[in-house]
Amino acid sequence: MPNKNKTAENRSYIFDIRSEQREDGISTLSGQPIVYSSPTDIGGWFREIIEPGALDGADMKDVPLLVNHDNRMIPVARSRNNNANSTMRLMITDTGLNFEADIDVERNATARELQSAVDRRDLDGMSFAFWVSGERWEDLDTDYPTRYITKFERIAEISAVTWPAYEATSIYARSKEALESARSSLESARQRSAESLESDLELAKAKFNFNSKL
Repeated sequence: MPNKNKTAENRSYIFDIRSEQREDGISTLSGQPIVYSSPTDIGGWFREIIEPGALDGADMKDVPLLVNHDNRMIPVARSRNNNANSTMRLMITDTGLNFEADIDVERNATARELQSAVDRRDLDGMSFAFWVSGERWEDLDTDYPTRYITKFERIAEISAVTWPAYEATSIYARSKEALESARSSLESARQRSAESLESDLELAKAKFNFNSKL
């Protein structure tokens, strides 16, 4: 299970989300909420890149499709164990994560509004909430390091979003807590790097003292 002391992080992007109306009143939405090897600015604090294979083994047993991360509303679709009976299917590809969802525009007002917004291009972004189990950092001694996500622990949900980006960045944090979680990850990595450097210096000092006595 994810660490309950950590807030789930959220990432949002301007990506193509499409709808296709069927004769039985079901509309099919499809898109790509997660993309590998695409640099993303995280609040001006650091750059983030999701490495190919980061989704392998991730917990995606229960992933709802929401609108603007609003978990107070009924999901418009849901993937449970990604089986044939689910109303949403998730596909891990060489470039990231794709989805295809069947939404009931006849009996679900939210689904109907979502399809209309997608068709009119009023809504043109995808987002996802997640926990990380593997990461590595580069250039921690600079003002703008790079975080590589090597493994996702869990994908909690995906969302169609109205504002997938803000200002000049390609990241949208829906809450102060989520953005602070990203900043905390950076500070923890810097602390580990500093402790590792201090340990290396102590080891080098000990080796120098030992050799000087020979």
